[in-house]
Amino acid sequence: MSSRGLHERQRIIFLIASGVSTAGSFAGLTAKGWILMDETAAPMVLALHFAALSLPTLLVSGPAGVRTDRIGCETVLIQAQWALLGAGLIGAVAIPWLDGLPQVLMLLASTLLVGIAGAYELTARNKYCALLVDDNTQLAPFLTSFSVVFNVGKLVGPPIGGWLVTLTGPATALTLDAATYLLPIASVIWLLHPRLEQEQRSTSAEESSLAVAWRDCGSTLRHVVVFTGLMCVVGFFHPGLAPLIAAQELGTDPMDLGLFTSVLALGSIAGGLILQRNSHRFCRRPSLTLAGFGLVTAVAQLGMARGGTVPFILLMTLLIGAGTAGLLSSSNLITQVGSSQILRGRMAGLSQIAFLGGGGISGLIAAQLSISVGLPTTFAITGGIGVVLALLEIRRRGSIVLTEIRSV
Repeated sequence: MSSRGLHERQRIIFLIASGVSTAGSFAGLTAKGWILMDETAAPMVLALHFAALSLPTLLVSGPAGVRTDRIGCETVLIQAQWALLGAGLIGAVAIPWLDGLPQVLMLLASTLLVGIAGAYELTARNKYCALLVDDNTQLAPFLTSFSVVFNVGKLVGPPIGGWLVTLTGPATALTLDAATYLLPIASVIWLLHPRLEQEQRSTSAEESSLAVAWRDCGSTLRHVVVFTGLMCVVGFFHPGLAPLIAAQELGTDPMDLGLFTSVLALGSIAGGLILQRNSHRFCRRPSLTLAGFGLVTAVAQLGMARGGTVPFILLMTLLIGAGTAGLLSSSNLITQVGSSQILRGRMAGLSQIAFLGGGGISGLIAAQLSISVGLPTTFAITGGIGVVLALLEIRRRGSIVLTEIRSV
């Protein structure tokens, strides 16, 4: 088999392993969300659950990117996957061992550890992808393929989680979450053979700092990170408040939550496919791409504020999924393809800080707003602000072109 064919097969293996792991992760997250909603019925606890998953990125994504660029992406990737397995098992044992407040705290601790390990896994995986392609023209489609696979996992994971909670109890869903991390661990250790000789590593602490990456990435990529973070702070609260939104709009049964998150994920798949098929063109117009996806999300939030029939609510949910997936995936894609290989670990860390850190803050803000003024008004406020920000970005920077796509 030619080296090109070998790398193509390895990319497929990596995508499949990641997809299975993602499905298990979202089954577990759905189960945790339902348990927390059932135990507390408190929107702020749900927001804390998502914040525990996302806010660690504010503290650890930078060090994760630095570590990836210093010691190598494969080493960090394997370490992070073992840590994800351990964090998932902590959540699984919390169900049979604990009750009440101790169980809630243990589930939140499990999610916090998943968030920390996941920050390292994502930064390493982004740089690792470049070592599985033959030339730079393959990198953008491969990175966007991860977006599609990730969102397919988001689609099938929540129904699996809902079914397992209903039929066998939440412990089974959380056990599945932990077990699925074994497949990517096995694939990276035994099945994949990346071009490690092509990897560029920073050689000193001074060269590998996050500040150096921020300085050297250029003004366009710096703005991509800032704008992504701003849009996420405004309107990326849907994952954290999914049980609350589903309960108010559809019903309180676990399968209602599964339906809501599945439609959200179906929209994410659509957004990911659009990005994948236009990956090179969308990379060249970063502000127009990010603002366009942000505008879709904001308009859909205004639709949720208006309310209506169940089909209309599900349509708005679909658009929210497409818009947020497109925003997050294109931000990651642009910062990876538009930066040099030696910076990619740290650029992945900066992107995570923007969208997951911003999302964690957004969830806390939206939870407080929903308590104070209600969920429909929360959607109206965030959607209105999002529309204004997106239109201003298109007007001011929509014509900017990312002129240099550097080599792998």
